[in-house]
Amino acid sequence: MGTKFLFLHRVNDDEIDGYGHVNNKAYVGWMQEAAIAHSTAVGWDPSRYRSNGIGWLARSHTITYLQPAFVAEDVEVQTWVVDMKKVTSLRRYDIVRRTDAVTLATAETQWVFVNLQSFKPLRIPPDIRESFSPID
Repeated sequence: MGTKFLFLHRVNDDEIDGYGHVNNKAYVGWMQEAAIAHSTAVGWDPSRYRSNGIGWLARSHTITYLQPAFVAEDVEVQTWVVDMKKVTSLRRYDIVRRTDAVTLATAETQWVFVNLQSFKPLRIPPDIRESFSPID
């Protein structure tokens, strides 16, 4: 069984919207950064994918916002792979404020594995499948 990957981030001024809290698009960015950092940690950095002509594209994101985040707060994006099917993988996220462990958002992304030239779905190769340890 796998463990959650932890990605740390300090909220920047440019992530704040007109209401004084983190804009929703920043959460998607944090999710992508966390997914890339997790993949890199298990041996699949972006350059390795590109050199093999393969990669992941987001098919859908679902985010539930629970509490706002503000400038200079430290957040932890906890992410993990739930499953790997034939050509798709579900990844979940908990976004937590570090000072008080309050969950700010929960989210998931449905990723599809593709050929980077045609952008057509590809079967996830065994070596990639084996690099991740799905948990639920």
